[in-house]
Amino acid sequence: MPDRMRVICRSEDLQERGPGVRFDLPELGERVTGFAVRYNGLPRAYVNRCAHVPVELDWNEGDFFNVARDYLICATHGAHYQPETGYCVMGPCKGKGLVKIAVFECDNEIMIQLDSIS
Repeated sequence: MPDRMRVICRSEDLQERGPGVRFDLPELGERVTGFAVRYNGLPRAYVNRCAHVPVELDWNEGDFFNVARDYLICATHGAHYQPETGYCVMGPCKGKGLVKIAVFECDNEIMIQLDSIS
C-alpha cells in the first residue's frame, strides 16, 4: 500500500526557528493535532502532545520554541525537546520524546507522511 501523504503548508510558511504550523490529525483521534517547524534549514514535524501528560505544547498557537529558540517547549510543564529528534532533555518527561512525523519539502510545499506516525 502506498504511503499516505498530505500537504500541510507552503514552504514559505515555515520560517527558520519561527512560529510553527499546526494541522489536524483525525487519523489519531478527535482533536489530535500535529505541528511543523523549521530548524537548521529543515522542516520537522511532531504530534502536538507533551510526552509527560497529553496536552498540546503551545498555549499561543504556533509558539513551540523557547525564548532562545533552540528547543521546543511545553508551555504547560516547561519540558524542553530537541527540535531535530523530539527527545526531551529537560523537564518532567526527561528521556522520553515527542511522536515524530516524517516530513518532506518538495515543490515549495511541506508534506507529512501519515503512515510514519506510530
